[in-house]
Amino acid sequence: MKKIIVAALTVLCLISCSKEQFHIEGTLTNAKDSLLVFEHNGLDGFSIVDSIRLDETGNFAFSGDKADNPEFYRLRIAGQIINIAIDSTETVSIKASYPMMATNYTVNNSYENEKIRELALKQIDLQTRCQQVAQDNSMGVDSTMVLIRKIIDSYKDEVSRNYIFKEPMRAYAYFALFQYITVNGQSSLLFNPHENVDDAKMFAAVATSWDTYYPNSERGQNLHNIAIEGLKDRRILKAQQQGTALEIDPSKIHEAGVIDLPLMDNKGNIRHLTDLTGQVVLLNFHVFDSEGSMEFIMALREIYNKYHSRGLEIYQVSLDDNEHFWKTQTAALPWINVHDGNGASQAYLAPVATTPVFYLIDRGNNIVRNPSQIEDIEAEIEKLL
Repeated sequence: MKKIIVAALTVLCLISCSKEQFHIEGTLTNAKDSLLVFEHNGLDGFSIVDSIRLDETGNFAFSGDKADNPEFYRLRIAGQIINIAIDSTETVSIKASYPMMATNYTVNNSYENEKIRELALKQIDLQTRCQQVAQDNSMGVDSTMVLIRKIIDSYKDEVSRNYIFKEPMRAYAYFALFQYITVNGQSSLLFNPHENVDDAKMFAAVATSWDTYYPNSERGQNLHNIAIEGLKDRRILKAQQQGTALEIDPSKIHEAGVIDLPLMDNKGNIRHLTDLTGQVVLLNFHVFDSEGSMEFIMALREIYNKYHSRGLEIYQVSLDDNEHFWKTQTAALPWINVHDGNGASQAYLAPVATTPVFYLIDRGNNIVRNPSQIEDIEAEIEKLL
């Protein structure tokens, strides 16, 4: 019996020891007797993974199980924080000095965390500059807020170009989306999709890239939800400001990623995307006045003829400037043809530079494939039918 127990324990040890892990190690000087906390930055908030009471050497080492997509952690002593992104089983080495560890640290063996360090330092500099302006009593309140807004907009422009849109599949691009600033005790997100449609596009761009590199990840889906909810809030706000009715019913904007598109078709009828629940839908955005349009429409007709009787519908959105030209081009087409002259398609088009653009929607009215995920469109349709 003793041999059996020993053998069983050996097997358990081998299993646990063979489990793939990441490692964070380094040295934090001038912090003897300080409690260094290692925390996970999850979608539901921060949770403590481990901690260590530093000795005179300042050496530390933490580890955790491998994840299928980048995850975010932080090292913290009181209010001093070092943000870290972990992808797979990497080892990240950090050297820092307390009490200014948030700014006085270096990272080795990690491109992602070098970029996060750059963003963290930029954010701290932005915070300092904005607070200095806010405390300058030589300007009036309005002038102060205008200047702060200009400083923030300049920062957002740089970060969006050089970090978010440059490599949207990266962990540091995700990290950049959630930076914030505190001015006069009031904290706010720098990129707020609920107030700015361009910010919603940034969330959508990163979400689409994460769909490609980390399919079905919870963080990727969360980005989609934020972008969709942001678009909904923007439409509500716009309607309130203009005193007009909503172009899109906010109750029909689903977190799954389907926005109701109540657009006029080529016969003068309002057609709702959400009315197609129960069918497999090929959502297509197209410019008929573009090179190769005729060949594309012919190929699309073949797909429609092949699968329509089995439950496929095509909801095609024209982005043409000339509405009359669109009507003449679509008069003989058998599927649903609508025209978007008011930008209702922005949330779907945000991460895509060219047309035609495809999305596949299942019978439950959920987007299941976005442009970056569709390689063989007929094979994907077959799966859904």
